[in-house]
Amino acid sequence: MKKLILSLLVTLSSIPVALSQLPDPGFQVDEHTAIVITDPQNDFLSPDGVTWGVVGKSVTENNTVANIEELFKIAQEKNIKVFVSPHYYYPHDHAWEFEGALESLMHSIHMFDRKDALSLNGFDGSGADWLELYKPYIDGENVIVTSPHKLYGPESNDLSLQLRKYGINKVVLGGMSANLCTESHMRELVEDGFEVAVVKDATAAAILPDMNGYEAALVNFRMIASHVFTTKEAVEALKQ
Repeated sequence: MKKLILSLLVTLSSIPVALSQLPDPGFQVDEHTAIVITDPQNDFLSPDGVTWGVVGKSVTENNTVANIEELFKIAQEKNIKVFVSPHYYYPHDHAWEFEGALESLMHSIHMFDRKDALSLNGFDGSGADWLELYKPYIDGENVIVTSPHKLYGPESNDLSLQLRKYGINKVVLGGMSANLCTESHMRELVEDGFEVAVVKDATAAAILPDMNGYEAALVNFRMIASHVFTTKEAVEALKQ
């Protein structure tokens, strides 16, 4: 009995050590690799956007705007496919009969609003529009803009379909915002059989008095993704 108890204590004492040594599977860029950018839009990334008051500190500290541009830039230089997954709300979306906490907030502040799914009237320069800095890249032939996602993940859009149709099975992920759309895209893509690496400083999140969305996301990026890059590391990998 003493030997059994001793063995059990040794086993239990080794568990924290094992957990602290979480493996890093790594991520090798190849010809089946693409970049996915979530929500590179004014409402998240512009000082004039409706969320800047809560995301601006994180965006600024991470140099997020410039880092996302670095991903667009290397993709353009190396002709790497980029899939942009945008977030739009149309008038009919405001008639939903129930909402989660963030949905309610997004609708109340008219985040990502567009007047019509088939019209660009009022779109240019709006909160739903691309950040001006990114427009030349997004207009490039290597960039595919998917249909919009409606909550956080790509379950409601055609991102996975587009990736599959282009023969992509590996994704380098960045965009906004870290613990919401970016993390939700990571989770769904992993569940859908894609190998995913996240670029941790090409994203940012809301920081509120009692919660930090960016810190929450970093934990889950590390636990779920195959690898977590900095922008500098990701660009070097993509150059190959």
